[in-house]
Amino acid sequence: MSTHALTRRTQVLGAPGDRHEEILTPEALEFIGRLDAAFADRRLEILKERRRRSANLASGTPLGFSVATSSVRADPHWRVAPPAPGLTDRRAEITGPPDRRMTVNALNSGARVWMADFEDATAPTWDDVIGGQLNLRDAIDRRIDFTAPGGKEYRLGQDLATIVVRPRGWHLLEEHLEIDGRPVPASLVDFGLYFFHCARRQIDAGHGPYFYLPKLENRYEARLWNDVFLLAQDLLAVPRGTVRATVLIETITAAFEMEEILYELREHSSGLNAGRWDYLFSLIKTFAHHTDFLLPDRAKVTMTAPFMRAYAELLVRTCHKRGAHAIGGMAAHVPGKDPAANEAALARVRLDKEREAEDGFDGSWVAHPGLVPVCREVFDAVLGERPHQLDRTREDLAVQACDLLSVRRISGPPTPEGVRANIAVALRYFGAWLSGHGAVALYGLMEDAATAEIARVQLWQWIRHRAVTREEVLGLLDTECAAFAREQPDAPVAEARRILEETALGLTLPPFFTTGAYARHLVRRTEARS
Repeated sequence: MSTHALTRRTQVLGAPGDRHEEILTPEALEFIGRLDAAFADRRLEILKERRRRSANLASGTPLGFSVATSSVRADPHWRVAPPAPGLTDRRAEITGPPDRRMTVNALNSGARVWMADFEDATAPTWDDVIGGQLNLRDAIDRRIDFTAPGGKEYRLGQDLATIVVRPRGWHLLEEHLEIDGRPVPASLVDFGLYFFHCARRQIDAGHGPYFYLPKLENRYEARLWNDVFLLAQDLLAVPRGTVRATVLIETITAAFEMEEILYELREHSSGLNAGRWDYLFSLIKTFAHHTDFLLPDRAKVTMTAPFMRAYAELLVRTCHKRGAHAIGGMAAHVPGKDPAANEAALARVRLDKEREAEDGFDGSWVAHPGLVPVCREVFDAVLGERPHQLDRTREDLAVQACDLLSVRRISGPPTPEGVRANIAVALRYFGAWLSGHGAVALYGLMEDAATAEIARVQLWQWIRHRAVTREEVLGLLDTECAAFAREQPDAPVAEARRILEETALGLTLPPFFTTGAYARHLVRRTEARS
């Protein structure tokens, strides 16, 4: 399939799938082409700036609040747009990939918002990318009901969650769609297809085209997204300001520009989210070369750590100062069959959500429908009939740059169990990802790309600073590969191992496992199956 956008050749290289032609229409591809023509070069500029800043931080350049934007932070008058329909009360939000079953379960879960995740919770096979778009459109049209092969029926109820879509980040490409022989930025594909097919549908339904924006590193990236929104609205005659976007503060550099990010998106902003797992990944990756940023087992780095507390408190204060919602982080526990384990997990989730509600967050995330009631109960107790607590401006807080970087109180080497756990999680997640699953339950937790990233960058950091040797890691990897092969004889164990070795055991630390693994492994496996 091909079409022409602004005299340029657009080619769909992905294998045709069931009903793909309903999404990949000539008009939709033309729309993607216009977005690409306007913003592909700017995307390359921001990626270049990311590399420059990463090198500077690795070499010791200090990280702090920008003097150049002090006037934005000091100006007391500006505020973001008021909450859009369906986004006023966000006390419980659920996240997950836009596959057909999750779409129905999430919308029926009792959560106020569902983040349909094309990024960390989706393995970007072509069929999953386009199938996800079909599922969202079908859900809005209320024609997604189905019966699973085992006979279980999935039917939409009446009180549905508001859909908020998370496109893939700026660092990723969509290899199955090319313009003039080069892949299109995955962000523009995910955003563009949803906006083209569903913006008007959502407006007619009383909501609008709403988004979560991942992995932003600074205000310029927020400005780029704002310009994407402006052009998209103009092209489809959607009123300016209809789009709403919640930014995930999940990079250490973005934590120093929260107000600036809100300012750049202010007419389209719907708040900030404490994307805790990616944030921890970003901090480790950014300072992996520094001995004083050596962190212990992932399980020991919780939201009660001083630097994570500072991050959460600054986010609430920043949002409420500007009239924006502050949304708490992910509760990743997955209910299982062991009643005692479930009770302990739910108690930990409750404590986590109680801390967030007491800190002033307006709502929070869960990864499983079984956790929605706990999250709602906690926020119901604090909010009552109020939809949020934007009136809690938290002027009692004064977070300094040093607070966001104060890791020394919990820094230290890993335990042998922590090393083994990271290897086990990363290996099995990579195997699931290669098999087309972006979110997978492992050892009682819902793991996605963000938690797998933490596992592999910690391994790299621990080896670099001699907290563990490469030989010890390889020995444990042999053991885990054998165990993984016994557990799942058909799993792509060798390929999963290769990704782990490439991204955690090399001399240099790749910024993301997804960029190289997508091109070298996932696309090739998809093409082989088709």
